[in-house]
Amino acid sequence: MRYTSVVMQSAIQSLKDAQKKHQIVNVRSGDTVRVHQKIKEGNKERIQVFEGLVIRTDRKNSQTSSITVRRIASGIGVEKTYLMHSPLVVKVEVTKRSKVRRNYLSYMRDRRGKSARLTGLAFDKDAVNTIEEAPVAEETISEATEDTTVEDK
Repeated sequence: MRYTSVVMQSAIQSLKDAQKKHQIVNVRSGDTVRVHQKIKEGNKERIQVFEGLVIRTDRKNSQTSSITVRRIASGIGVEKTYLMHSPLVVKVEVTKRSKVRRNYLSYMRDRRGKSARLTGLAFDKDAVNTIEEAPVAEETISEATEDTTVEDK
């Protein structure tokens, strides 16, 4: 009984790891970000950019890590939650970093104008927004097949 549950857990974990992105941007609460998201309308695809303040980060090192981004659009507060490992999220770039002392900035919902300003922090945009490319599995497969053909001869 226990053996099947262990096998099942490892199978589930391997599926999760296959779906997970190689590396994601280190986003914190208080960051102003631009989220590039794939939108599919009929048979067309386009990229939509949503820029706003990150008011919440959840489960940072998990498969289900997410951020909640808030912005004011036409005088109305709009919040969107994005799964960081979702294939629909093309890119997340940090444009501004602010000093905050908590993870969930729910008090920002009540603020307007100058009271909604946060103290900025100096940071290296290039270092934060740079993502390493995932190692390509096809190259390792072709190398492995070349090694076996050499040994066979």
